[in-house]
Amino acid sequence: MTKKEKVENIIEVLQNLYPEPPIPLRHKDPYTLLIAVLLSAQCTDERVNQITPLLFQQADNPYDMVKMSVEEIKEIIKPCGLSPMKSKGIHGLSEILIEKYNGEVPQSFEALEALPAVGHKTASVVMSQAFGVPAFPVDTHIHRLMYRWGLTTGKNVQQTEKDAKRLFPEELWNDLHLQIIYFGREYCPARNHKPEKCPICSIHGRKSLFKESSK
Repeated sequence: MTKKEKVENIIEVLQNLYPEPPIPLRHKDPYTLLIAVLLSAQCTDERVNQITPLLFQQADNPYDMVKMSVEEIKEIIKPCGLSPMKSKGIHGLSEILIEKYNGEVPQSFEALEALPAVGHKTASVVMSQAFGVPAFPVDTHIHRLMYRWGLTTGKNVQQTEKDAKRLFPEELWNDLHLQIIYFGREYCPARNHKPEKCPICSIHGRKSLFKESSK
């Protein structure tokens, strides 16, 4: 099987399983999505979805958010981890959105990545999920699956993102990154993975996967 055929087969499996993948973080607009994605760093989506209603009840826009102190924000988001850094980032980016963008979330990678506590992955999620711009946000889970399937030899998420964008059609990027996340949770977890039972690894998994599984 050629790499092109492998990629086409993986796309087919993912589209059959998740034809319309929902956005996992609850939000109502680009601002609340940006805050939710920022909170999701080293935290589960499930936990974020428990905390954001408490935060957004107090402030679901930058104007109300800057009325809160960093300490008040920190207390609410503490269960998400990294709360000192995240609370400063949320307060700081809200100030910048008011000062520079009339309270709106900017629609460019460059502007988003210039905001406090917003990295490339967060910017990519917002650009794809809030504004429909083709992007391929790669987290550690997508990185792991792309490596398991022999689609990247990348040592980091930056290389994996380049490989994903090279291999997958651009018009599918926004769905695919979500489909891979859902697939990883359901069929291809980090631990106790059974590659021989996995719909994709059983066909396309690296040989090393099966050696580890048989130990």
